[in-house]
Amino acid sequence: MIETRDLSKQFNDFWAVDGVTLSVKPGQILALLGQNGAGKTTTVRMLTALLRPTRGGARVAGYDVATQGGAVRSSVGVLTEQHGLYLRMTGIEYLDFFGQVYRLDAQARKRRSDYLLEYFGLSQVSTHSIGEYSKGMRQKLALARALMHEPPVLLLDEPTSAMDPESARLVRDEIARLRSSQRTIVICTHNLAEAESLADIIAIIFRGCILLVGTLVELKRKVLGPAEYEARFASAWNADGLRIPHGVTVTGRSDAGLRFNAVDPMDANPKFMAELVSAHAPLVAFQEIPRSLEQVYLKVMAQAQVDLPEKAHV
Repeated sequence: MIETRDLSKQFNDFWAVDGVTLSVKPGQILALLGQNGAGKTTTVRMLTALLRPTRGGARVAGYDVATQGGAVRSSVGVLTEQHGLYLRMTGIEYLDFFGQVYRLDAQARKRRSDYLLEYFGLSQVSTHSIGEYSKGMRQKLALARALMHEPPVLLLDEPTSAMDPESARLVRDEIARLRSSQRTIVICTHNLAEAESLADIIAIIFRGCILLVGTLVELKRKVLGPAEYEARFASAWNADGLRIPHGVTVTGRSDAGLRFNAVDPMDANPKFMAELVSAHAPLVAFQEIPRSLEQVYLKVMAQAQVDLPEKAHV
């Protein structure tokens, strides 16, 4: 649904985006992570055909962003960080107005407005002025506007920025509901927990360059190494003499438990648990040690500061 090849944008002597290559399939959510000024918004503007690439190119929903800009803009729904709601309008007036912008006829505008207001739980306030809406309600209305013309691609810039936890959760739930076999979503966010919960693919961008891209499992393995597991005991227990199955390497031990990794966890871990049970270990937990996207992100960015010092001071 989205294909970029060496996508780049230069402003005077500064490359805001430099060589971005990505592929996002139908039904996937891509989270684009990076510092302020990393190039996320510029990338989104090129994907919406609002900015013309200096080098390379991209196709969105099958259309070229450089030569088929009108078709691209008709195929995307965009939620910007500052979404510009017209606070004196009612919710229904607002959606009808943008339905006219998208050149929908009156019947299609009413059908889509009624459906989206119901979908986002806004039907009861559709005749209220937007100025009376809560932050969460406003953000959901902005999402409804982005979906008014039923686009196959959604581009969301900081969809939960500056929102209270409850409202942010409502919007995240709606984004998860919007995933479908036909719709692709790109989220630019600083919220790593949000990206971790929503994204199928994660890309980390630094000074216009993609540092790493892949699934969360792939990024954890590549950046943090093999998964590590732990067996915790209810009381002090001496593991001396415990038989360690082939493929298991103990990386740490104490009276309270063992840490280990395994070449093939699906095969080795059940065998290791069986050995612990046979040895009458007072086992209370046997689990993978949690590793977060935050750990991945911070390590990648710290390395980038070392590897690309000249870019860090542009």
